Amino acid sequence: MVVTGEMESNVTEPESFWQFLQEMDPVWTTTVLLVPCVVVLTAGLFYLYSTVVGLLSKTSVRNKVVVITDALSGLGKECADVFHKGGARLILCGKSWEKLEELEDDLANASDPTLTFPSKLVLLDFGDMDSLPDVISEILECYGCLDIVILNSSLKVKAPVQSVSLEMDKLLMDNNYFGPATLAKGLLPSMICRRTGHLLLVNSIQGKLAMPFRTAYSASKHAVQAFFDSLRSEVEEYGISVSTINHTFISASIEEAETPSKSICSLLYSKKPLGITPEEAATEIVKTLSNKRKEVLIAPSLPKMAVYARSFFPNVFFAVMAAGVKHAEASENM
Repeated sequence: MVVTGEMESNVTEPESFWQFLQEMDPVWTTTVLLVPCVVVLTAGLFYLYSTVVGLLSKTSVRNKVVVITDALSGLGKECADVFHKGGARLILCGKSWEKLEELEDDLANASDPTLTFPSKLVLLDFGDMDSLPDVISEILECYGCLDIVILNSSLKVKAPVQSVSLEMDKLLMDNNYFGPATLAKGLLPSMICRRTGHLLLVNSIQGKLAMPFRTAYSASKHAVQAFFDSLRSEVEEYGISVSTINHTFISASIEEAETPSKSICSLLYSKKPLGITPEEAATEIVKTLSNKRKEVLIAPSLPKMAVYARSFFPNVFFAVMAAGVKHAEASENM
């Protein structure tokens, strides 16, 4: 016997996505549709904001007189390149006249001479404090005024405190504190007369966070940080901005980075994993000048946490530092 007719099936046809949304609660439907749109819109706004800020930053230095100390360092050269292409009137300072001339030639060859200005060169050595009055006069004579001063020079020493001589301590203080402070004081009257200007100190994170085996270096960085923090309040009434940028380490290339140490301290201050490139630092400097931010900390999460731990949990911080020193000594003895 043959049974005709259609058999009922328990298998239902798959619903379309839109049918599924129609059967859902209206609130859930709105959420499912709205969230991706919000994410895409937010990403677009951030991209647009970054683009606008980048364009404004590049034009913010056009025709400005910019002094860069230690222009021969990796960061100094990068800043010189960025500001030169941006149309700034550069005054490049360094210890070697020959290398300054080479830098000037490199900048001129890499840019359009109709859109840029020739750089002025000034010999500057913070280790020779007696020469600073003449240097200050020479800088002021270049253009007769100043708009931006980037204080970038730094001298580093890593050694146990008992092995660092008093002469080295004084040399560190001259290069990292007395030099920048004296130069700023000498150039400040020109800015006060014009009631405009921007002083930017490129400082180390050790201006906020002292590390073992860097006693004199940390002391000099703390001192110069305090100087410019105090100066900021004094000159605000004259329309002068003061900014400080604290970074972990500026590494020109991966090859120049140190082999990571196993000590706990190295996690907070190491060159390779936690450092920044000159390009990143220069970009942050341009943004800081454009936005007139007072203080910028360029560091990964762990060093930032260490800065806060030093302020709020000092006993814990010092215990970690002491443990790091003991661990380093034990590793060296193995």
